[in-house]
Amino acid sequence: MKVVISHPTGNANVRAILKGLVEANLLENFFTTIAYFPGTIWSKLGVKEVKRRIFDADLKPFTKNHPYREVIRILSGRAGWRYIYTHESSFFGIDSVYKSLDKYLCKKLPFIKEVNAVYGYEDGSLASFNAAKSLGLKTIYELPIAYWETSRRLLNEEADRYPQWRTTLGGGITDSDEKLQRKTKELELADLIITPSKFVADSLPTQTDKSKIIIAPFGTPNRSDLITKKNQSLNRPLRILFAGTLTQRKGLADLFKAVKLLNTKHVELVVLGTLMDDLAFYKKQLPTFTYEPPRAHQEVLNLMETCDIFCLPSIVEGRALVMQEAMSRSLPLIITPNTGGEDLITNDTGFLVPIRSPEIIAERINWFLDNRNSLIDMGKAAAKHAAEYTWKKYSDIIIKTFEK
Repeated sequence: MKVVISHPTGNANVRAILKGLVEANLLENFFTTIAYFPGTIWSKLGVKEVKRRIFDADLKPFTKNHPYREVIRILSGRAGWRYIYTHESSFFGIDSVYKSLDKYLCKKLPFIKEVNAVYGYEDGSLASFNAAKSLGLKTIYELPIAYWETSRRLLNEEADRYPQWRTTLGGGITDSDEKLQRKTKELELADLIITPSKFVADSLPTQTDKSKIIIAPFGTPNRSDLITKKNQSLNRPLRILFAGTLTQRKGLADLFKAVKLLNTKHVELVVLGTLMDDLAFYKKQLPTFTYEPPRAHQEVLNLMETCDIFCLPSIVEGRALVMQEAMSRSLPLIITPNTGGEDLITNDTGFLVPIRSPEIIAERINWFLDNRNSLIDMGKAAAKHAAEYTWKKYSDIIIKTFEK
């Protein structure tokens, strides 16, 4: 079997499956917007957003670039011209980038001689899947986050539950009917559906053929560089880390409420991530938290090492990689099943709490306050458990399904 895969940016899971396909001699082409290889034109541009698109050299012979809209989107962002790229209908917005690449592959697909399957992702596969079906090719669809019907229902409930947080929910409640219909048709055209967690698999429509669904958990970043935390002073506050976009999609309002319920100076909440509203809005909800803006990856890891536990009470996710990153820094977890990380919780690695349960979150934080001597052993257990998840296992699970 030979596979053509398409993704505009090439994130961690895309890179993992590409590596697996190359090693298995199954990759025919990789279609993307910008792939940066040393010595190419992209390597001469001093744009950090472009340099993040660096790929292994052995991928170069397979790669087809379609860069134009993505380059303008990136440069517009650097220039502060938000009106050019921020709306769903924007010609240089991320939705247009996805659709443009999809249409580009659609046009090229009939001329690719050795191809048996097309591997695509949510929002960027409709045209290429239709073309694949007309050519008798297999369609493989990776859905990295909960299906839109489940997401929209949950997020609309959050908008009613916390009206003041509605503006932080983003596209989950504002996507157009056209975009939602595209997602529906992509799923219907899929012969195989790859999901990163039980939560995402369970979010699919009930009529979905269960035999088509594969669960392939993401690998743990930095798994070979495990950190054993040193004993922290019991005289300082317990440092709880939240990392991610500052939105109620990730349950931040519930975490704020939990900290308020505790009402103690023995807890410090550290919130790292991108603002979805003015900082003043969040400080109005909880004045005492410490805000940390986004930063380079290594600096995020360094911050994690100064904290004691990681809390992500998400309402909707796929499988948040930051959980496994935190575990690799020896942080026990407090998470919901909707993070996609239910399997990360054992008796020793942290606590699984229901969504929308600030009272239970407060109870679990209080348990850590009362059992601070358990943090070292739980941190070691978390790091060890996270190390069991590798990107090779992720790609192996997926590639084995091609043989069926």
